[in-house]
Amino acid sequence: MTSILSAPQSPRDAAGAALTFATHLRQTLKLAVPMIIARAGLLIMVAVDTAMVGHYGTNSLAHYAAANALQIILILVGVGLTQGTVIMVAQAVGAGDERTSGHIWRVGMVQGTVFGVLMGILCLFGEPILLAVGQTPELAAGGAGVLQWISWGFPAFMMWATTGFFLEGLGRPLPGMIMMFGAVLLNAFLNWVFIFGHLGAPAMGAEGAAITTSVVRWVMLAALIAYVLWLPDGHKFGIRGPIESALALARKHRRIGYPLGLARGLEVAAFSALTMFAGWLGTVPLAGYQIAFNLIGLAFMCAIGTSSAATVRVGNAIGRGNAIDVSRAGWTGVLIIVVIMLCIMGPYMGFGDALASIYSDDPAVIPVAAALIAITGFVLVFDGVQAVLMGCLRGSGDVWFPSALQLLAWWGLSVPIGWALAFPGGAGANGLMWAVLVGAFAASVSLGVRFSIISRRPGRRI
Repeated sequence: MTSILSAPQSPRDAAGAALTFATHLRQTLKLAVPMIIARAGLLIMVAVDTAMVGHYGTNSLAHYAAANALQIILILVGVGLTQGTVIMVAQAVGAGDERTSGHIWRVGMVQGTVFGVLMGILCLFGEPILLAVGQTPELAAGGAGVLQWISWGFPAFMMWATTGFFLEGLGRPLPGMIMMFGAVLLNAFLNWVFIFGHLGAPAMGAEGAAITTSVVRWVMLAALIAYVLWLPDGHKFGIRGPIESALALARKHRRIGYPLGLARGLEVAAFSALTMFAGWLGTVPLAGYQIAFNLIGLAFMCAIGTSSAATVRVGNAIGRGNAIDVSRAGWTGVLIIVVIMLCIMGPYMGFGDALASIYSDDPAVIPVAAALIAITGFVLVFDGVQAVLMGCLRGSGDVWFPSALQLLAWWGLSVPIGWALAFPGGAGANGLMWAVLVGAFAASVSLGVRFSIISRRPGRRI
């Protein structure tokens, strides 16, 4: 009897007549709920890091924020580079070609390892990079110390992301969700040890949080690989034995991964540029902005999870060759995220002071953060919609043009508007957050038009 962990959460639907909207809603939610919880776990770990480092000291929080500005770019570039796995596997499953999925995973693991090592090496040059983007020598030195400890966890992160995408492409997100619960608990415990100096460890502040991050990434990878290798029905997915057409699969991986990695890197670089602007405003505005942006990121995990579910559902429909289902799968995902974000909007707009106090007890930081958190309530809906629409387009194999639209919204609108509002306009950190809203709105509209066009065309498997 197949266990709940190995049972597909979104089985391949039969080709033929288009599925009803209710069926799409049910299947998307089966995928989206565990994906959302798993993604939220990642941000919960970052939130716990931020809160615990913030209570250790405001300067330590600023060092952590400076390091995160670079680390988040690398993480999202890495996610983009590995995302070819979920797209290719979802389309293979939709086409009934399950055996190829394991070959896709193993090729992705090799490439993920290489990229992870390169990212770790880049972290070792954190201080000159942070100085080059305008951080003060004190912030650059503190951030570099954090990045050195982060560096050796990047290969594990890339292999873990590839393996997670493989399971999600198979319609099996539940194992990643369950393992995330354990990772969150381990992360909090190790933070207590290394940030504050318990059980004989020195108190290391932000660097202690970085040590914890790297350790947890390797543990998560080991657990997920063990699960895949022990799948009772793993033989039908080609996870062992010779890899067929390895070079061709590697080229497909890169053809999808390069534009997505570039787009994600430039997107988060735009957000990091806004964070750098906050740093130019001073330590307190930077700390407040980091808190507010962390809360956006926590809610955004709902969008990332729903986006991943939409990618799989649209990819399945492409594999089946069913154009009507491509459209229905995509717009179902959009509806789900709008409802979720509207539910989150109220608490963010109404309880800014209470939320800010979770992260810091500094009386100078709390009011700055609270004002920014109130603005994020407006940001959430549009930011969620644009993320899910991007997932829909990825699932259909459309990567270059949507990436260009997204980058235009962030770099063409958010960054220059943010600078103009924060400095010449005198709005400070609040101006930076209003600029994020402008970019999210523009991206959601343009990507919505693009998906409407793409979903009317006959799709084909990558």
